[in-house]
Amino acid sequence: MATADALSRIGLAGLAVMGQNLALNIAEKGFPISVYNRTTSKVDETVDRADREGHLPLFGQYNPKDFVLSIQRPRSVIILVKAGAPVDQTIAGLSQYMEPGDTIIDGGNEWYENTERRISDSSSKGLLYLGMGVSGGEDGARHGPSLMPGGSHRAYLNIKDILEKVAAQVEDGPCVTYIGEGGSGNFVKMIHNGIEYGDMQLISEAYDVLKNAGGLSNSELADIFADWNRGELESFLIEITADIFQVKDFESGHGELVDKILDKTGMKGTGKWTVQQAAELSIAAPTIAASLDSRYLSGLKDEREAAAEIFKGQGFKEEINNVGVVDKKRLIDDVRQALYASKICSYAQGMNLLRAKSVEKGWNLNLGELARIWKGGCIIRAVFLDRIKKAYQRNPALANLLVDPEFAREMVQRQAAWRRVVGLAIQKGISVPGMSASLQYFDTYRRARLPANLVQAQRDYFGAHTYERIDRPGSYHTEWSKLARGATV
Repeated sequence: MATADALSRIGLAGLAVMGQNLALNIAEKGFPISVYNRTTSKVDETVDRADREGHLPLFGQYNPKDFVLSIQRPRSVIILVKAGAPVDQTIAGLSQYMEPGDTIIDGGNEWYENTERRISDSSSKGLLYLGMGVSGGEDGARHGPSLMPGGSHRAYLNIKDILEKVAAQVEDGPCVTYIGEGGSGNFVKMIHNGIEYGDMQLISEAYDVLKNAGGLSNSELADIFADWNRGELESFLIEITADIFQVKDFESGHGELVDKILDKTGMKGTGKWTVQQAAELSIAAPTIAASLDSRYLSGLKDEREAAAEIFKGQGFKEEINNVGVVDKKRLIDDVRQALYASKICSYAQGMNLLRAKSVEKGWNLNLGELARIWKGGCIIRAVFLDRIKKAYQRNPALANLLVDPEFAREMVQRQAAWRRVVGLAIQKGISVPGMSASLQYFDTYRRARLPANLVQAQRDYFGAHTYERIDRPGSYHTEWSKLARGATV
């Protein structure tokens, strides 16, 4: 246990999997750390792990007072507990022993407005506050996550040296940066998770098309995804997908485990928050929204099974397993290109959300730097994030990632393959909501003129909402029904 003459550099409260692993990471980097959890067995477990994993300088504390007093001033305490009320309860328990100038860092997936409320509450007590997104799962927490701290800049400077050592390391620096004021760190992590939703949906659609339109086996899929991970699609999610297809089902003793998993997707809320924010900010995010809708529909397992029987009874003929003669090599290459183009759309939507919120809140987010800190440690880490970083370095005012010259050229080069994949899927009755949403986003954004003129005419017809003209300035209203029926105005 830490003694008065050997105070810890930092503290961490909340020792579930993420908390334990992050605490061990901090200790392994040479920073003495005090840990605390309401369930004392978690403290013992973490201390035991620290001993087993290299006699790390980690010290267990068993009550809030001893925990806080074991940390050197100005104290910095990381909280890793479930978002919402548990965070407020933990803050209340610890802050009574903290002093002005001390810092609380919430490392959970918290709603950004809760963080802004807590910044205000903490400030009234003289405490500093950071809301810090942590991405990378349990492995990232232990060996190097992507960290997104927002809030008090002074608080960030107090622990900058720790965060830079603990974060994942890439060729252009550690995967951490000061995000900005207020709840910006939590907001950036939320959008990261929204992009992640889109990414996972698009990969699952690529799998669906290859399996059910191309007739590929799990073994072939493992090889394909492993091959893709050596090229432009190189990323954490592609890498783990290749691994998943190789795992055998040891419970039944035959086949692969992936085929035995129930097709119902769970979620914890950050994807829903992202789509809600897109609506609030009037930013189109159809790929991310499609991924959320797909999770909702996946949850209707019983309804879907009943629907399948009803439509079958009405004469619906399932094309999904009617593979026929398919040029597998061409299909694999087409799906690769469609997946890449669709992913760029998903990232573009996320970046646009970040920029819009940054303008609204005055956060001054650096989009290129955010792409950089996502290059390592986090779930959406991907090789093309370096190119996204460079796109925003070339043009910080870039209206949309799609119109960066490099990405624009790639979208044009891939659109034919993309259309073939979406067309084939529609023909076969394979749902590809993410790829379709991405393609529609691209097709809508690239068109100089849309049918919105008709929508405006309709709005003016029934609600006198007025419209603008393309050939002269001003707002106009027309008595549509009178003119259409030949009456005089």
